Amino acid sequence: MSNQSTELNDAQTRRSFLTRTSAGLGSAALASLLQPGAFAAPGDASIPHFAPKAKRVIYLFMSGGPSHLDLYDPKPNLAEMHGKDLPPTVRGMQRVTLMTRNQGQFLVAASQFKFIKHGQSGQELSEVLPHIGKIADDIAIVRSMHTEPINHDPAVNFIQTGSGVVGRPTIGSWLSYGLGSENKNLPEFIVLLSGGGGQPVVSRYWSNGFLPSKYQGVQFRSQGDPVLYLSNPPGIDGQTRKTLIDGVNELNQLKYDSLADPEIQTRINSFELAYRMQMSVPELMNLSTEPKGVLEKYGAQPGQSSFANNCLLARRLVERGVRFVQLYHRDWDHHGDLPNRMRTAAGQTDRASAALVQDLKERGMLNDTLIVWGGEFGRTTYNQGPLANGSYGRDHHPRCYSIWMAGGGIKGGITIGKTDDFGYNIVEDGVHVHDFQATMMHLLGINHEKLTYRFQGRDFRLTDVSGKVVQKLLA
Repeated sequence: MSNQSTELNDAQTRRSFLTRTSAGLGSAALASLLQPGAFAAPGDASIPHFAPKAKRVIYLFMSGGPSHLDLYDPKPNLAEMHGKDLPPTVRGMQRVTLMTRNQGQFLVAASQFKFIKHGQSGQELSEVLPHIGKIADDIAIVRSMHTEPINHDPAVNFIQTGSGVVGRPTIGSWLSYGLGSENKNLPEFIVLLSGGGGQPVVSRYWSNGFLPSKYQGVQFRSQGDPVLYLSNPPGIDGQTRKTLIDGVNELNQLKYDSLADPEIQTRINSFELAYRMQMSVPELMNLSTEPKGVLEKYGAQPGQSSFANNCLLARRLVERGVRFVQLYHRDWDHHGDLPNRMRTAAGQTDRASAALVQDLKERGMLNDTLIVWGGEFGRTTYNQGPLANGSYGRDHHPRCYSIWMAGGGIKGGITIGKTDDFGYNIVEDGVHVHDFQATMMHLLGINHEKLTYRFQGRDFRLTDVSGKVVQKLLA
């Protein structure tokens, strides 16, 4: 049998057959490139399942696991317990990481930070978050988030994909797949990175998994070329590049006509998108066009790489129709010297996080833009390392932690969920990661149980086999 015959036989999959029918997503994608506006943006035609409150998401991911006890969940009574053993009844039979399992004692480490009430709602926030305090009436704090993995990589994977198993699609990919694009000149799902230390942030955290590769997140860099290899190489002008792309896509189309592989359509789409991005991205990334007052509000400095710059870029991206923007900021993995490192990490993120909410509100965009702030898990009540001179750390704690959400149908000025007197266990309104994901999708008009994708004989979804919408968060 010839190689071509083998390829043709291999291509006769159910997915390829569907792609070649009149309803195939690949055919619609190609037609929309040839005749912009003739077809709706790719997405699930049944979505929204109901009227959405949010059109887009900006997810501020604090990689490393910020300590809820030092930021959002005040426990003043711990001062009396400082330096004493955490009662074994509090820990129960819960897992402890290898980093503290053999340290002998689990001494309570009370937070060194004061908590201050803010706004008409009286939200209590740590003194290291003065700017977020100014938007207290716009945010909903969840003190009862909980997850399952106890280590960083599986925990990040779990909140991004709904599973501890590597290879599933991430939140941004699911939303891109379900909702489609609002801008033909930029990707639907964009990732921005900042921070210089802590846990590694790997591209798997914005992977499309088993979804078609067109739903893969695209990382934009804050310095140099925003996207690698986007710029023309020396000696190549725009027209030459366009001629090259047209020629390559003609060959790709011939291959598609033979094999009907939907990934070839994705390749055609990506080449065309890259060409359009050459014209749209330089203007987008040029923060020097922003008014001085806006730059000062965020603490942004054009030409530098920072969380502040990325927050401002996120606003510019959603203004241009990008569906899902995710910012990863490292430096939150505080196993030692927590008081000093916490001030540093909060100082890098507090001002710009608040500015983003305020800026969107002033522009009339907060009502339909969902903002999320949080990490992969919380931190233990007990110390890691010595308590001497206040230079303690905290270990990983998946049993409870805090996040906040704003805009996009969220009820501002509320706190939901409650932890025990030690900030160690949830005692009221627990919110599992799947509940959080279900709520995010609900705000975007998606029934999380209905957005599925068949892979290897099973219908998969972001929330796996659980998840309930947190009604108390909804405006």
